[in-house]
Amino acid sequence: LSGGEAQRIRLATQIGSNLMGVLYVLDEPSIGLHQKDNQKLIDTLRRLRDLGNTLVVVEHDEDTIRSADYVVDMGPGAGVHGGYVVAEGTPAQIARNRKSLTGQYLAGTMQIDTPEKRRRNSRCLTITGCRENNLKNIDVRIPLGVFTVITGVSGSGKSTLVYDTLFQALQKKLYNSRVTPGTYSRLDFDAEIDRVIVIDQSPIGRTPRSNPATYTKVFDEIRRVFAETREAKVRGYKPGR
Repeated sequence: LSGGEAQRIRLATQIGSNLMGVLYVLDEPSIGLHQKDNQKLIDTLRRLRDLGNTLVVVEHDEDTIRSADYVVDMGPGAGVHGGYVVAEGTPAQIARNRKSLTGQYLAGTMQIDTPEKRRRNSRCLTITGCRENNLKNIDVRIPLGVFTVITGVSGSGKSTLVYDTLFQALQKKLYNSRVTPGTYSRLDFDAEIDRVIVIDQSPIGRTPRSNPATYTKVFDEIRRVFAETREAKVRGYKPGR
């Protein structure tokens, strides 16, 4: 199951239980969902509410915010610049609040600009005969050096194509990795690709010492700097202590 499908199954299970008087806390349930699936999610949340339950949803999605009965807008910034309730009320009331950044986007006074011109590149990566899981022997051409989006409804084959097939096929071709890519016929690219890196939603670490510095390897340099100090040399400390 895709993430979106699994999420909807868990919500559907709660509806089927016919529980009442429950307070549900959901953390960004719309993340990764296509707009079609997002509307199904919103309908499911409304059904849970109509059964007599309370829903508290952490969310950035505009459609979900507009569908809410009540909104609490936090801010005004992030980190030390946040931590305050900037506005609260119905979506319409939030949209009229000039202090609310969320409200300004809801009102349309602020918006994300789209580029007038799109970058083009004749060089491309082509993977043909993809037929893993539900992929129907498809050929996909991806231009290199540009911003490409793979989209579609939940369960349409996006992750199977991009991660299970393309990413793992590149790993095998570039690094002679022992991974087994999804079934495909041919992979070609007419420009040099040095590395392939996947950035997903997996946790960056599972120990109390994990942090962005350890994950990005910056902390390795910090250790080396401390290992070069006089006191560290006297005590015989190395970068790994």
